Amino acid sequence: MNRARVAPLPTARRRVLAAALALVAAGRVPRAFAAARPRIDVWKSPSCGCCEGWIAHLRAAGFEVVARDEGNTDARARLGMPLAYGSCHTGEVAGYALEGHVPAVEVRRLLQQRPDAVGLAVPAMPVGSPGMDGPEYGGRRDAYDVLLVLRDGRASVYRAYR
Repeated sequence: MNRARVAPLPTARRRVLAAALALVAAGRVPRAFAAARPRIDVWKSPSCGCCEGWIAHLRAAGFEVVARDEGNTDARARLGMPLAYGSCHTGEVAGYALEGHVPAVEVRRLLQQRPDAVGLAVPAMPVGSPGMDGPEYGGRRDAYDVLLVLRDGRASVYRAYR
């Protein structure tokens, strides 16, 4: 039998690996690992197909999504998202509000940058945004902005989609 010989890990690497395994075993996963799959809670209407499309988009991007079919009016108010930026569903991730069809890439950027803000919004329901991009729209894409909504109710363009 031909056995390949594996060199032992250096002492420092063994200590780091042992510490990481101990944290996992204790249920204390380092933040870098826990942030790999952030959880987004979504409040929506039980009959909204575009909301389901947005949830599928988030899940495909690696987010854990918990959907609540109880409407989003109370969630929007609780999170401090002004009605002027309203849409058909509201999400919450790491204390931030996500209003409407916000692309997953912008959610990830929000979580990396951690601005002092209420969250992100894509007001109304622009065709071509995640969840509003199915075959029933015939490939049509409207221009839209992802807004960064500040705590004083003002907003600025976080990213423009043209």
